[in-house]
Amino acid sequence: MLVFGLALAFCLTPWGSPPLALALGLVVALVFGNPWVAQSRKYTSQLLQYSVVGLGFGMNARQAMQAGREGIGFTVASIFGTLILGFLVGRWLNIDRKTAHLISCGTAICGGSAIAAVGPVLKAEEAQMSVALGTVFVLNSVALFLFPALGHWLQMTQHQFGLWCAIAIHDTSSVVGAASHYGDQALQIATTVKLARALWIIPVSLGTAFLFKTPGTKVTLPYFILGFVAAMLLNTYVAALHPIAPVAVYLAKLGLTVTLFLIGAGLSAQVLRSVGVRPFVQGMLLWVVISTVSLWVILQTVG
Repeated sequence: MLVFGLALAFCLTPWGSPPLALALGLVVALVFGNPWVAQSRKYTSQLLQYSVVGLGFGMNARQAMQAGREGIGFTVASIFGTLILGFLVGRWLNIDRKTAHLISCGTAICGGSAIAAVGPVLKAEEAQMSVALGTVFVLNSVALFLFPALGHWLQMTQHQFGLWCAIAIHDTSSVVGAASHYGDQALQIATTVKLARALWIIPVSLGTAFLFKTPGTKVTLPYFILGFVAAMLLNTYVAALHPIAPVAVYLAKLGLTVTLFLIGAGLSAQVLRSVGVRPFVQGMLLWVVISTVSLWVILQTVG
């Protein structure tokens, strides 16, 4: 409990960057254990949503709309391509249909949020949800460290990197974490495109209910995205809020750092063991394909 508290407190200091927070969480979980596993899981999603809304106060609506229009083509192509490829790879590896679909949705849209939304629609069992979440979270954690290094090595512009993050990294938390580490412009583009991508949870959930013949299921709406849009509009058009906007953004970034620490602290040895070889191979293949293809297209078409 002491180690957990000290590590969490460090994340609130100026030295607690998002990648370091995730790494600290992993060390605490694997070496010392997380004394508040249930509480961590409960508050991670809420804290992420509040943090995303707060980031809206640092963005301009006009620039965000431009980024959203540019990213829509990448979004549609990558989502449908990933879902189709995931179905084929799942059959090839002989993974049960529900688990394969959950991993595909997590890779295609927004990681754990998509899995949590689609799981009840599928009427997935707890073991199937755990395998899918574990697969996506492990790869998502790797991406947070790997992508900024690759972006600098490839000399990507902030514009290019922001688009790539939004398309190829699973969870919104790691997308924002990696982009904020790269630069403010990358953060704005990545956040806008990723949240627009998250709205696809709704049609994909409805399509899932149709394909898996589960009528009458409840589709969860990502209401926090509306909060992000409202904050962005207020920051753009209400001049009186400009003095407090930097404070809101600062608190949002602190919240994001704590979120990544809690995500890392949730990756216990038990979670890692629950991920089977074949589901992990499926997740890895999907991630490598979407990352490399989107990277090539972005480098060829985006300045």
